[in-house]
Amino acid sequence: MPHDEPKWTPSKDPLDPTRPAPAEQPRELRRIVALFRPYRGRLAVVGLLVCASSLVGVASPFLLREILDVAIPQGRTGLLSLLALGMILTAVVTSVFGVLQTLISTTVGQRVMHDLRTAVYAQLQRMPLAFFTRTRTGEVQSRIANDIGGMQATVTSTATSLVSNLTAVIATVVAMLALDWRLTLVSLLLLPVFVWISRRVGHERKRITTQRQKQMAAMAATVTESLSVSGILLGRTMGRSESLTSAFSAESEKLVDLEVRSSMAGRWRMSTIGIVMAAMPALIYWAAGIALQTGAPSLSVGTLVAFVTLQQGLFRPAVSLLSTGVQIQTSLALFARIFEYLDLPVDITERAEPVRLDRAKGEVTLEDVHFTYDSENGPTLSGIDITVPAGGSLAVVGPTGSGKSTLSYLVPRLYDVSGGRVAIDGVDVRDLDFDSLARSIGVVSQETYLFHASVADNLRFAKPDATDEEITEAARAAQIHDHIASLPDGYDTLVGERGYRFSGGEKQRLAIARTILRDPPVLILDEATSALDTRTEHAVQQAIDHLSAGRTTITIAHRLSTVRDADQIVVLDGGRIAERGTHEELLKADGRYAALVRRDRDAALAPEPPEDAQLAPVNV
Repeated sequence: MPHDEPKWTPSKDPLDPTRPAPAEQPRELRRIVALFRPYRGRLAVVGLLVCASSLVGVASPFLLREILDVAIPQGRTGLLSLLALGMILTAVVTSVFGVLQTLISTTVGQRVMHDLRTAVYAQLQRMPLAFFTRTRTGEVQSRIANDIGGMQATVTSTATSLVSNLTAVIATVVAMLALDWRLTLVSLLLLPVFVWISRRVGHERKRITTQRQKQMAAMAATVTESLSVSGILLGRTMGRSESLTSAFSAESEKLVDLEVRSSMAGRWRMSTIGIVMAAMPALIYWAAGIALQTGAPSLSVGTLVAFVTLQQGLFRPAVSLLSTGVQIQTSLALFARIFEYLDLPVDITERAEPVRLDRAKGEVTLEDVHFTYDSENGPTLSGIDITVPAGGSLAVVGPTGSGKSTLSYLVPRLYDVSGGRVAIDGVDVRDLDFDSLARSIGVVSQETYLFHASVADNLRFAKPDATDEEITEAARAAQIHDHIASLPDGYDTLVGERGYRFSGGEKQRLAIARTILRDPPVLILDEATSALDTRTEHAVQQAIDHLSAGRTTITIAHRLSTVRDADQIVVLDGGRIAERGTHEELLKADGRYAALVRRDRDAALAPEPPEDAQLAPVNV
């Protein structure tokens, strides 16, 4: 429903790039930790496996020391065999523990990813319509696909890696201290420098990651818009395919630069850490040699080799630990973008104890309704008082921008009124539970949306448990069954992206069949036939007449030929009711409605356009 397009202006737009930075990192970290809380039992098991693996892992150098200092020099073959077997078992146990912790942590990570995706999708389902009119579809898709997908490695492995590497580092350092505290201090001398470098790299990558994700969202939006069926048709018929390709190439080129910068951010600094860590054994041998020359207590060969082995074992978890810090900083940028969506204000909410209607009778009342999209442009509707009795019909007419479609948004509570109230059977729609409200109202608009699924699946969207007989009956009532039956696959025919395999009139009749299947007591028709030619309008109007029988019907009219039989006609002008009455009463009053009728009659008497674009004559 493209009319009276709203402008969504919350007090503080969370997606505004000029707004202050999002929540502080400690708060973000608390929110991230909260995502894992439902799985703390499994994470505790992972923690135990990690600790056990680290403790078993540091035993190997001590076994090696005994081999070099005792078993070999003393020729004790039995002890040698036992120690060698111990080293083998240590490797086996460490590997088994590693596989188990990977399995559990990956499962937990994927569940967290699922929870996050579902939470974002559910949040978007609650957003006001205006959010989607101002946000590019590709931007929304990028948040769910790219941003959450980019966090996958962090969510599935970083937490475990952090605990694993931290435990390994602590266990290894303790073991090194047990062997020789002096060499341990030498080994840890540069640790503060390494931590400082890691933090600098992390902040740099976080900043670049934010820029990269924004660019990925922009590119995804370009793809979504230009490679949809509508985009392809427009691009080719306007001869703009090459221009669109160039525009996409420019967006992609920006992403290339950001990807390279992201990959290289801090790479030289981290390489320096790697070089220093790799050179540490030489430093230890040098320090041990100096100690021996100065008369310090001597080190056995086994102790020295065991210490260097531990030091080498410290290298991988230490570097991984520093890299994990960088990874967390990078992921914080992605989490911040996801939390922005989760923190978006939800305007339409359900009461704590809502009213439930089993089956509404269908009386619709608007009492002194006022509505404004934003304070800058003033009210869209003011002082609207309308009552439509159950089973009655109301037609709303008026010039473009008069507030017709806005009124149709308020009845099903797509927006809440700014003042007054909208009621069904005397119950304020704000007091109804969402299910009751949805069951009570059916909407058929000018723009019919169909999913890329079969005809039957599109119809069952209104009633998932509908039988084949119910679907066929609804299609017959909507004057579309014969056409569906003539298709090679019948009701299993794929409708195509946004229903492009069907004409406008056929899509409208499918929408009507879908609404018939839902069987709502209140029906809203928002200019449902305004874009159709004469022949198609006649077929669709027959379907609408069948759909409207016995239901409360509110028609937002563009063609006045569709409203003459309404029980009540309301003429809106500037967001206010200018006139009301029946067709005959308003013609007799010779006011705004009569002027609209004369305008339509003059348009109908004008030279006819080509047959495929012929407008419907006005029958008054």
